[in-house]
Amino acid sequence: MSKITEKKMEEIRKMVEEEFPDDPALQQVHIARKIIAKEAEREGLSFLEYIKLLGKQVKDVSQRHGV
Repeated sequence: MSKITEKKMEEIRKMVEEEFPDDPALQQVHIARKIIAKEAEREGLSFLEYIKLLGKQVKDVSQRHGV
């Protein structure tokens, strides 16, 4: 999995804070969504494909550990 840089995360945070200045909860949702979208883009996947891949990885790990 590709990770975005701290600098890019800070840019995203500032942009979202400007878009939603009075709603910290909404800011957090949009920050997370934008980070996931950037990671998907770096992997060459759509947002939905990337989410499905993450879900599969979680499922595989939980099955190995009997959760």
